[in-house]
Amino acid sequence: MITAEQLKEVKDRTAQLHRYLNIDSKKIQLEEEQLRTQAPGFWDDQKKAEAQMKLVKGLEKWIKGYAEVKSLTDELELAFEYYKEELVTEAEVDEIYSNAIASIEDLELKNMLRREEDVMSAVLKINSGAGGTEAQDWAQMLMRMYMRWAEENKYKCVVSNVLDGDDAGIKSCTLEIEGDYAYGYLKSENGVHRLVRVSPYNAQGKRMTSFASVFVTPLVDDTIEVNIEQARISWDTFRSSGAGGQNVNKVESGVRLRYQYKDPYTGEEEEILIENTETRDQPKNKENALRLLRSILYDKELQHRMAEQAKVEASKRKIEWGSQIRSYVFDDRRVKDHRTNYQTSDVGGVMDGKIDAFIKAYLMEFGETE
Repeated sequence: MITAEQLKEVKDRTAQLHRYLNIDSKKIQLEEEQLRTQAPGFWDDQKKAEAQMKLVKGLEKWIKGYAEVKSLTDELELAFEYYKEELVTEAEVDEIYSNAIASIEDLELKNMLRREEDVMSAVLKINSGAGGTEAQDWAQMLMRMYMRWAEENKYKCVVSNVLDGDDAGIKSCTLEIEGDYAYGYLKSENGVHRLVRVSPYNAQGKRMTSFASVFVTPLVDDTIEVNIEQARISWDTFRSSGAGGQNVNKVESGVRLRYQYKDPYTGEEEEILIENTETRDQPKNKENALRLLRSILYDKELQHRMAEQAKVEASKRKIEWGSQIRSYVFDDRRVKDHRTNYQTSDVGGVMDGKIDAFIKAYLMEFGETE
């Protein structure tokens, strides 16, 4: 049974959310923005109209999210009083308390994701490290982990490209995880993931260490302005491999986009290479490849902004892009995040996509400096 102190904590956190989120101001703003959608000719400019509707829906989500928290808090306070009169059971009060805490924590985490890109969908790319079949198997295990996480959180997950391993596993893959705040949550996964286990691919049954890198970028939509120089684009087509029927193997539906990128700040040049085999329709794959290119270019601009901000603020962040962030030690039944020191013994659960606790620990520690 919860205590009076626990009830007070829930009420205090709810009141703080009301202040942090400026709920009263958001309600006034929502009315004003909704009026703009009723103006004559609102849909004449499709792009502008979609951006306006996105703003309205964003405000509605914050208001509805807080309303749910407030409703659960009021219900908990009422149930606490009813328990004294033996009108509800201890188990019922505890269940309402758990629901209220979960709702509060969800809104608190979203409040930490304040950057423009945090609300976006995500592109998640996995590359196997050195180590042959063992590393490629590890990359595939991570791919499954993120697909299960997306499924559990009701995100749409599309495999836009996958390169199979030589004997097992994958060399690389690209996942598009679509839904609100997918990038805000998954940016915590950027970096190198280390696996330690007795390898099934080692005849001597030795303990082996494998690495795979995870790179996450925002999946931008048409409302985000990204400058792509068409003259720097070239295309190749190829026959897709793997499952998919006769058409996949006989028709050159796979596309390879090459973009000669020049950094506007440093002048350095590099080739961005994107492959897409998502569908059997070549024009559709080209469209998808261009969308991924826009996401990469947008992310490069974000990285520049973050680097500049870090210089100004002399940030003490513990993480750097590309650093080793987490170890999965199967034999010791331990998964540990090296940035937050959060760890769990539920290795099986983690590999089934239960990584929310790691994401939460990261955002709680680094969310304010992101």
